Amino acid sequence: MHPILKTTFMSCAVAAALLGCTPKTPGVTTVIEDKVYSVTPPAMIVKAGIVIAELTEMKVTERVEKESGRIETPARFTGKLKLQNSSPDQTVRLISSSIVYVDQRGEPIKGEEARKEPAIRLGSGTSSQLDPGQDTTQSIDVAFPANALKAQALKEIRVDLTYAPTAYRRESGKLAVTIGQSEPLASAAK
Repeated sequence: MHPILKTTFMSCAVAAALLGCTPKTPGVTTVIEDKVYSVTPPAMIVKAGIVIAELTEMKVTERVEKESGRIETPARFTGKLKLQNSSPDQTVRLISSSIVYVDQRGEPIKGEEARKEPAIRLGSGTSSQLDPGQDTTQSIDVAFPANALKAQALKEIRVDLTYAPTAYRRESGKLAVTIGQSEPLASAAK
């Protein structure tokens, strides 16, 4: 092997060994904190036809990098949603539900383009139907528009609910009968 080439390889090997063995400087860790906004009042009850919707434990949370103030995770609206069928004689099939954020002018507040509309997934196949007097409760976690976090921007939160009522009936039929005299069994006489 040529002496210059040999020296070059040797220099590269020494440099790689030195660079690989140097202790790494500790990286700067970023601190992420939850910024929680309370919702006042923290609970609300809305009657939508024969369905009563109760929304409790409401709050808005966003994750923010402490040092820079950069938003790590956009704002989310969370709470518990209880839906109750108040009808004495109709079953309700829950179809869909969503949250609408309304501004001071009564207009819906639009979310950011890349985020989905705040739809609520209503139960599984077994809990999507409510018989008379029955209720179901579930946690909700939906997108919250950033511009609704500004002071005096949000006037109200609306729960839009789509359901199909079905008549719940109990019917009976009558059959006129008479009972005759009892007769001895033929096998008992022998």
